[in-house]
Amino acid sequence: MKACCDSKSSELEVIREKQGSVLKIVLSINLVMFFVEAISGITAHSTSLLADSLDMLGDAFVYGFSLYAIGKTPRWGASTALLKGSIMLLFGIGVLFEATRRYLSPETPVAATMGLVGGLAMTANVCCAILLMRHRNDDLNMRSTWLCTRNDVLANIGVIIAAAAVAFTQSRLPDLFVGVAISTLVLKSAYSVLRDSISTLRQSPTLLRR
Repeated sequence: MKACCDSKSSELEVIREKQGSVLKIVLSINLVMFFVEAISGITAHSTSLLADSLDMLGDAFVYGFSLYAIGKTPRWGASTALLKGSIMLLFGIGVLFEATRRYLSPETPVAATMGLVGGLAMTANVCCAILLMRHRNDDLNMRSTWLCTRNDVLANIGVIIAAAAVAFTQSRLPDLFVGVAISTLVLKSAYSVLRDSISTLRQSPTLLRR
């Protein structure tokens, strides 16, 4: 019996070590891409790039919290997911405000920069998604992390499509549309993470008293 318990404990430890290694890698990737997209979004007057950069920064926070939650109890994982969902919610709202500001601005985004940086960001996020895929069903903590990465890939595709549309129409509207779509996707995922984490916490009321 003791040998069986020791075996399970060792197996869990290996899984946690693998989760930690993956999260450190994707955290570094997202931090780098945040700066790349933020600078590019500002210089290219692109709402969608700025929205994606904020999403990258939000994900970096998410990965950091996920790294902290590894090995903690399910209740700790639910609390961490609740915090991550709240951050996602704030970033989604922030992007909506940025899109409104850009709508009132006359600048047309630089399509070439949008397409190049959007493609680079998509490559980075696909690598992150591949790394996280095997852990997406481990627990609520890793599931919320996987959702963030999946959203990033979809957002990057949107940025690339917006770049092509801006180049074709010479209008800023496609860029604004994708920026709003990214924020909507972030808000939807935030709702999903918040709902699941609150549900888990309600099943563990003792955590709320600690």
